[in-house]
Amino acid sequence: MKPSTQVAQADASSGSCTAHLQGEQPALAQPRLLKLLKDRQPDNRPIPSLHSLAALVAGLAFAACILIIPSTALHGQSLPDPASLAGIEQDAAPESEPIDIAALTQESDRDIAGGLMDIFAQIDGLSDVDVTVQSGVVTLEGTVTNQADREQASNIARRIAGVVTVENSIERTFELDSNLSPAIQALNDDLRTFVGSLPLFGVAVLVALLIAAAGYLLAAQRWLWKWVAPNAFLAELLSGAIRVIAIIAALIVALQILDAATLLGFVLGSAGIIGIAFSFAVRDTVDNYVSSLMLSLRQPFRANDHILIDDLEGHVIRLTSRATVLMTLDGNHLRIPNSTVFKANILNYTRNPQRRFEFDLGVDSADDPLGAMEVGLQAIRALPFVLDDPPSHSVIYAVGESSIVLRFFAWVDQRSTDFLKGRSLAIQAAKHAVEEAGYELPEPIYRIRMDDRGRQPTLAEEGRAGTRKPRPAPAPMDENAAPDRAVEKLVSEERGFTQEEDLLDNRKPIE
Repeated sequence: MKPSTQVAQADASSGSCTAHLQGEQPALAQPRLLKLLKDRQPDNRPIPSLHSLAALVAGLAFAACILIIPSTALHGQSLPDPASLAGIEQDAAPESEPIDIAALTQESDRDIAGGLMDIFAQIDGLSDVDVTVQSGVVTLEGTVTNQADREQASNIARRIAGVVTVENSIERTFELDSNLSPAIQALNDDLRTFVGSLPLFGVAVLVALLIAAAGYLLAAQRWLWKWVAPNAFLAELLSGAIRVIAIIAALIVALQILDAATLLGFVLGSAGIIGIAFSFAVRDTVDNYVSSLMLSLRQPFRANDHILIDDLEGHVIRLTSRATVLMTLDGNHLRIPNSTVFKANILNYTRNPQRRFEFDLGVDSADDPLGAMEVGLQAIRALPFVLDDPPSHSVIYAVGESSIVLRFFAWVDQRSTDFLKGRSLAIQAAKHAVEEAGYELPEPIYRIRMDDRGRQPTLAEEGRAGTRKPRPAPAPMDENAAPDRAVEKLVSEERGFTQEEDLLDNRKPIE
């Protein structure tokens, strides 16, 4: 279609101009207007001054309009900050950007097409793409094996200077050979890359092993950590921490040698998330280890101590990083988690060798309780294992339905006297003395009173009347109250035979 120019007006007094073009842009219409002015000039004849002036003014006005109109359009738009354009891709040109029509020539089209063909020939997967350029409009045709190649071709074409728009008519092919060949080629390339990186990988592994070995060698110096830490458990924790640090350092250095620092960040981030989840899952185990640390620092008991943890009684064998091992009075092993031991009430019978025992005796309500108390105390104090200091004593504990309950207290030394044996002998001696003195130790009596004629005499009345039943002769009393060392011997043998860790330290003070 031939271009035509209809109107060109200029107003010199106002300095404004307007150009109306149909079918062609102003940049192409200006040369044709000058040619038209030349064609109107007769051969060898001068142009009249009025016509020359009008033509000159029209040409200047037309040129001014060409320069002023685009600048006026751009002047109304705010220029973006250069810093804000740094992250914008260059292939996305704004639609409002003016197009230089004069530069869209057949030569420029050939240059664009040739350049794109050269670029596509160097890229795997785009060698079968054909390029056609007409007036700056790039048409891409051909076949590719995947959608990514199709988009890549379009993005490359948009980045070429002088391209107005891109018509992407590339089709994806599903032929078996075309799709398998790139995959096989990529696999071969990866295999060659892996084989070529084996020496570097070997160096990275060697360096990592050296760092880890150095860390483990340092952690194995138990004498150093025992000298640094206040107890064996802390020394073990420090040793384990050195091992972990050595492994992490070896991993970091190896990944840096392989230029895989990004992978290291991913691994450490994943390890952090997994560690948080794992900490919730093993919070009881962590609580137990913290309790072990606190018990090793406080040292609440020694080996072979006779202790009571809540309702669990026995002699201490050892304190480990996980549990407190006891030997019960029956000779059985008992493991109590350290978290339970740390929170429980601990009663240590061994720390103070002097221990008090108590027992109750009941006398008839008609008898004198103070006299029975004196008789019983004399019998208890006569025993050779009962301590004079603190002294033994007795109190009226309660008045029952048929008796008065007397409670006796006495002290023994557990280093030379078995507690249960001493208590048993004291009960036997006090009971025999009270009965020999004529005091009745009644059993519970229930009376049914009908009337005075059917009243039965009381035991006290029967005793005073001489009707008391004869008592059997008491058995000979064994006064051997030596402590039973069987459990203590078992504990000593257990500690001597077993080389298990023990956090108890006799050199440290007991809390």
